[in-house]
Amino acid sequence: MEQDFGVIAWHEDGRWNLSQLAHTRDLGLIMDQLNSQATNGGAIALISIEEDFFIVARALGSHMQMMISDVTYALESDLASDLIEMLDLPFPEEDDDSQPGGDIDLLADLGMNAMELEAICDDVELFPDEQIDAIAARIGFGEQFTELFEMS
Repeated sequence: MEQDFGVIAWHEDGRWNLSQLAHTRDLGLIMDQLNSQATNGGAIALISIEEDFFIVARALGSHMQMMISDVTYALESDLASDLIEMLDLPFPEEDDDSQPGGDIDLLADLGMNAMELEAICDDVELFPDEQIDAIAARIGFGEQFTELFEMS
């Protein structure tokens, strides 16, 4: 997969609803879209950036949580760099190891703890779109995610 792909998911009336994200590289627009879909359970964005990394963002009321699968992409991606800055994380060095950063436990209340999320980040066999597919399946909207992804 050579392109970006993003979905926004929100839980309403006992079921997950999904739509494709209109913008995948503008943190302000991503947050605006999350806030516009936020219900009592909040809204979640899963974003795959090319074959490089993924971002998970979650809006719960006025509280915004975000994580990136690999902080070292801040060295080559403006989006990753902006996210590292927004999360107030140390900027990576050239020789740093790949590692996730941000609110790694942001999906814990949905049944996916930080260790599981880190394991997905560390799986070098998976492309970012496959990683966010695994996250979607684990928290309960895998089928809808796959349908939306295949239509894109």
